[in-house]
Amino acid sequence: MSVQLGMPQPREGGSPVPGAQGLPAARPADAPAGLADRYGRRATDMRLSLTDKCNLRCTYCMPAEGLEWLAKQAVMSAEEIVRIVRVGVDLLGVRELRLTGGEPLVRADLVSIIAALRKAHPELPISMTTNGVGLDKKAAALKAAGLTRINVSLDSLHEETFADLTRRPFLDRVLAGVDAAWAAGLGPVKLNAVLMRGINDAESPSLLAWALDRGYELRFIEQMPLDADHGWTRRNMITAAEIRDLLSADYLLSPDPRVRDGAPAERFEVRRRVAGSADPHGPVLGTVGIIASVTEPFCSDCRRTRITAEGKIMSCLFSREEFDLLGLLRDGASDQELAERWQDAMWVKPRAHGMDHVGLDAPDFVQPDRSMSAIGG
Repeated sequence: MSVQLGMPQPREGGSPVPGAQGLPAARPADAPAGLADRYGRRATDMRLSLTDKCNLRCTYCMPAEGLEWLAKQAVMSAEEIVRIVRVGVDLLGVRELRLTGGEPLVRADLVSIIAALRKAHPELPISMTTNGVGLDKKAAALKAAGLTRINVSLDSLHEETFADLTRRPFLDRVLAGVDAAWAAGLGPVKLNAVLMRGINDAESPSLLAWALDRGYELRFIEQMPLDADHGWTRRNMITAAEIRDLLSADYLLSPDPRVRDGAPAERFEVRRRVAGSADPHGPVLGTVGIIASVTEPFCSDCRRTRITAEGKIMSCLFSREEFDLLGLLRDGASDQELAERWQDAMWVKPRAHGMDHVGLDAPDFVQPDRSMSAIGG
C-alpha cells in the first residue's frame, strides 16, 4: 500500500502531528541531513531485497504452497538496484548494505549485481542473507565479485527437524553452502536460527557447540509476527530469556565488551561450564548473539532502512505504509528527487513495531500484510 505524506508542520519541540491519512507531518525544511526520523535516529544500514521468491517454505515465514510471486517487470532490475544504492550511499549517508530476499541466490544475475555495486563503491561493506541452498556453487564467485560476508539461516542440524521447519529436505545443501562460504573467505560467517517451541528449542546448546567448533557466529532470533499465515502468538515463541536459560546449562554467557553500535543482536562471550560451575576467567570459546525484537526491543537505536524487491521504501520492519521509489525512478526522477522521497519516507518512521509506542503486545498492534520473505530482512 503506497500512501502520500501529510503536510501539517510539527509542534514546537518536534513532536509528531497527525497528517493526511493519519500519518505524521511531512519532513520539515530544517530536518537533519541523511535518512533521519522524528525520534533522533538516522538510518545508515540499508537492507535491499533482490527478490520475493524463495526455494524453501519455512513455517514461520510462508505457507506450504508458497506465495503469489511478483511479476518480473515489477522487480528492480540490476541497473535500478545499482542506482538506488548509489543514491543511498552518495547522497544519504548509507554506510552498509545487506542484500536480502526472498532468497537472493535465485536471481541469475546476482554475481553481476554484486560486481557492479563493488565497482561503484569500492569500500562499502556488502553482506548477504541467504538460506544457503546453492551457495556451495556460488560462494567463490560471490567473493570474487566483491561480497564482504554472509549470513546463512540454519534452524536445525537434524534432517527431519530441518525438513519439518523448511518443508524441504535440503539440510545437506545448506551445510555445504556454509562450508563453501567459509572456504571462500566470506567471514565472519554468521548463522541465524529461529527457535520454535517443541520443535528445535532443545537443540539450541548443540547448535551453538557446532558453530563454536567451526568458528561460525550463531545468532538466535525471536520468532516475529511476520508469517504469511498470521499464526504467530506470543505464548508459542521462545523468548530471549528462555534462550539464555537453554544455553546456561552448558555455557556461561557474559556481555560482549564491544560496543553494540546499533546492531540488532546483543552479543555474549561464551565460556564452557565445568561440573556444574563456571570459571568466569576461563577461555572464551566465541560469541553468540540474540536478536530479541519482541521481548527486548532495540528500536530506539534502529539504523535500518529497507527497500523491497519492487522498490518500495519500508522505514520499519513492521510498517504498514510503503513509499514507492522505483515508480518515481521509472518516471524519470533525478537522483535528488529520489533522495528527497526517501528522506520523506524515513522521516515518518514509527517509534517501534510500526507504531509510535513500543510493544507487540499492545492492543493496537496490527501485523503487516507482508511476510518476511516479501519484505526482505
